[in-house]
Amino acid sequence: MSFYEKKILPKVLDLLCGSSPINYQRKKIVPKVSGNVLEIGIGSGLNLPHYNVSNISNITALDPAEELTDIAKKRISELDLDIDVINCGAEEIPLESKSFDSILVTYTLCSIENLDDSMREIRRVIKDDGTLFFCEHGIAPDLKTKNWQNRINPIWKRLMGGCNINRDIPEIISNSKLEIVDLETMFLPGTPRIAGFNYWGTARTN
Repeated sequence: MSFYEKKILPKVLDLLCGSSPINYQRKKIVPKVSGNVLEIGIGSGLNLPHYNVSNISNITALDPAEELTDIAKKRISELDLDIDVINCGAEEIPLESKSFDSILVTYTLCSIENLDDSMREIRRVIKDDGTLFFCEHGIAPDLKTKNWQNRINPIWKRLMGGCNINRDIPEIISNSKLEIVDLETMFLPGTPRIAGFNYWGTARTN
């Protein structure tokens, strides 16, 4: 791991993903989770202040990047939350099948390398009556922005720790045998269009 990846990138990601427009998006989705919760890609813990803990029995969080979860653990301590943080990716979730009422994924599907295995694992650990709550950025609907996303993505991915700005989030979720129940989209204000088209909503097992 390079000096940039270890020391600089975590601070850059924490700053960018903690912007006001993105935090506003988090407030739309994070408070809705309930029961036994699994957060995929806790990162630096930017969702933590938005959990409605009165509706939650337990929170488990995954992320392979220790340099980010170190920041998250400090935030967990400051907020006096009880969260089990596991340093691993979503490709092989070391947890029991059909054990979570809610799975939360925010600004993470853009950077998972093996999406097929990860979505299969998410589908495996969610209960039959469970819900996937998602808020992600991805491919824009207009051709001009889409073309720029495809051009810039290779450079963006290298600079931003594997983040892809041109993924089709609804397609990724639907292909995993989860049915999208509700979906909203918009370009985030004050955010470059190439990285600012957001999808958020819920999906259930079908």
